[in-house]
Amino acid sequence: MKYKGWLLPPALRDFHEGRIWLREHSPFAKRDIQHAIDKKYLHIIGGIQTTPRMRCNRCYNDKPQFFTMFNCSKCQQQCVYCRHCLSMGRVSSCTQLLIWRGPKAYRKRQHPLQWTSQLTELQQQAADEMLESVKVGRCHLISAVCGAGKTELLFQSVHYALEKGLRVCIAAPRTDVVLELFPRFQRVFPKTVIHAYYGGAPRQDGYAQLILATTHQLYRFEQAFDVMIIDEADAFPYSFDETLARAVKKAKTAKASTYFITATPSQSLIKEFNHCSYIPKRYHNKPLPMPRFSSLWGYEKILKRGKIPRKLKEWTEERLTKKEPFLIFFSKVELLKIATPLFQRLHASILAVHAEDPERKQKVLQLRNEEIPGLLTTTILERGITIKNVQVAVVGAESSIFTASALIQIAGRVGRHENYAEGDVMFFHHGITIAMDEAREKIKYNNKVAFSQ
Repeated sequence: MKYKGWLLPPALRDFHEGRIWLREHSPFAKRDIQHAIDKKYLHIIGGIQTTPRMRCNRCYNDKPQFFTMFNCSKCQQQCVYCRHCLSMGRVSSCTQLLIWRGPKAYRKRQHPLQWTSQLTELQQQAADEMLESVKVGRCHLISAVCGAGKTELLFQSVHYALEKGLRVCIAAPRTDVVLELFPRFQRVFPKTVIHAYYGGAPRQDGYAQLILATTHQLYRFEQAFDVMIIDEADAFPYSFDETLARAVKKAKTAKASTYFITATPSQSLIKEFNHCSYIPKRYHNKPLPMPRFSSLWGYEKILKRGKIPRKLKEWTEERLTKKEPFLIFFSKVELLKIATPLFQRLHASILAVHAEDPERKQKVLQLRNEEIPGLLTTTILERGITIKNVQVAVVGAESSIFTASALIQIAGRVGRHENYAEGDVMFFHHGITIAMDEAREKIKYNNKVAFSQ
């Protein structure tokens, strides 16, 4: 488009539409940004509002403890900045945030779906129920056990929305979930521009009608999405950070409905929805593996003395002998780092991964490709990861970080593949907790419901 000698770069429109972005971080020429502002295509708002209360206009944080006063070199005055979303670039009192108000990007209505597999009867029922909710614009919850094939039953609704010219977001609390979903959606929607946003994601060009993102990335969107799907809504940090729930509301359009999908919905989440689909059975029609409990008294002291507790060592050696890939979960990074060199004496290729590990993606891929025998990990891999024939152990299952839902999700990594529908889930503990019992009883209940007919 040409406006009085200035040609609007389509890439500028495609990038900024639906986003709320720091002016200084825009990847476009300053001249083009200024022209877009002059034409009122880009609207400017301040980074921090002070009335009626202090609030960050990007992440909507309004808690006083997350604001800090500093001497700003940019405006040469005292500024306030938001610490809550600092990792995405500092938003302060003098920050200018850009919001697109100009011509809309063209939205395709032809999105071939290349998926030839067939849903199970329960999957198809849930998929049909969700599609009906998408068509009439009502909120919907899908409660489906780990390995039920939740991703596949989304294809129908996402396809419908895209072909109606709607913009769709699938948000998940963890980067690993986004990394797992991205290639799967690329395969089934090969002609659709799809972007994946997470910490450290590369720049992606074009106007994406389908976006996969961590929930934190929704801070950077405003009134962007007509269909908002939240995967694993019960997971940390989404379930513990109210600003993420606000980010979801901010990122969707006023008329957009929200769709939640999880294997472990809380009672409060269930009560929110009048329309709910339930899948108690995996797609391959085999029971969920039941966790085993095994005491591991004084495991932390033993590890700190430079030894692997006997039962844990025997469990790991059995996996190595049988050449079964494994995940061993630890409650804290400190213990993980102590344990890693000890396990590497059993096999030099055993690796460790945690939230701050820059090689996290590559290490998971190595395990998936059978290049390493196993990974030691924190709860960062409790969900959103599928490894064929993986076996799982939890060290310190009594720790408070291992909630019932976390333990159910960890157990849910095992037996997902139809050719390896069985497997070992071992909870090593220093005393059985209510959460451990609750997790096992919930898995037992789902199996009972699934196979009682």
